[in-house]
Amino acid sequence: GISCFFMPRWLPDFVPDGARNAIRIQRLKHKLGNQANASSEVEFDGATAWLVGEAGRGVAQILAMGALTRLDCALGTAGLMRQALSIALHHTAQRQAFGKALLNQPLMKNVLADLALDSEAATALALRLAVAVDRSEHTDSAHEMTMRRLLTPLAKFWVCKRGSHFAQEAMECLGGNGYVEEGGQGVMARIYREMPLNSIWEGAGNIMALDLLRALRGADVASVIETECAPARGAHVAFDHALDRVLLQADGVTAEAQARRLAREVALVLQAALLFRQSPPAVFAAFCDSRLTGACDVFGLLGAAHDLDALIHRAMPTETP
Repeated sequence: GISCFFMPRWLPDFVPDGARNAIRIQRLKHKLGNQANASSEVEFDGATAWLVGEAGRGVAQILAMGALTRLDCALGTAGLMRQALSIALHHTAQRQAFGKALLNQPLMKNVLADLALDSEAATALALRLAVAVDRSEHTDSAHEMTMRRLLTPLAKFWVCKRGSHFAQEAMECLGGNGYVEEGGQGVMARIYREMPLNSIWEGAGNIMALDLLRALRGADVASVIETECAPARGAHVAFDHALDRVLLQADGVTAEAQARRLAREVALVLQAALLFRQSPPAVFAAFCDSRLTGACDVFGLLGAAHDLDALIHRAMPTETP
């Protein structure tokens, strides 16, 4: 079977006749983004490497690493979303149009408040996965182990999938300047080019959705989801209905063709539950109204009942001391 090896680029001193390992770079790949992290096609000719794990168990070994790097993808995307939001807020607070700052124009205010909701929800979901990883490695909590198994494909799928859409909308807040790259300094454009990568590597969307189905066939995931969401039960009608739908589908028999739809619904319910525990009531209500009641396919659809100024103020970058 396939085995996993550790192959250094530079050989240690105790290896005879070696400095640089026998790795030949055939070509560097010209990618859309992620330029500082070079990707290449390589050839090994008499290279030195050391076996990692058991012989013939390389795929299992690399999947264990992949579970952690999927956490990295979710955290990285949430961080990029926050950076893009901060740039958009900073720009619109200074840019004047029709006699006042763009930030104070009603429609722009709706878009920015909506972006702020997505950014906070993405951060909450990614960090909840990080907590589950930490607790499952240092305690014997069955709840956290199941949450880790559930959230790893879920956060990787949903947060990374939202990233590209989020970056495009944030870039639009800057107008043409957001699309311009002057001497490589177009930060928003670079974020936009970077976003698809976290969704693609370490398992693209379909792989994550199918892995979610496998997770649902394991432990009693429905009871774990219900426990996780219990504090928010009764706080919003749309949340209760969405949670009931998710619990009915958390039986591991969802058809593969519907795996993405299920992943979206579970992610949104868990994000709402996290916002209920960690955010002001207005944030939770706005998220439920805009994500659980209707489709979250376009930013800037928050209803008139929501305090857009409060949502923006909560997300506004502040100077550090």
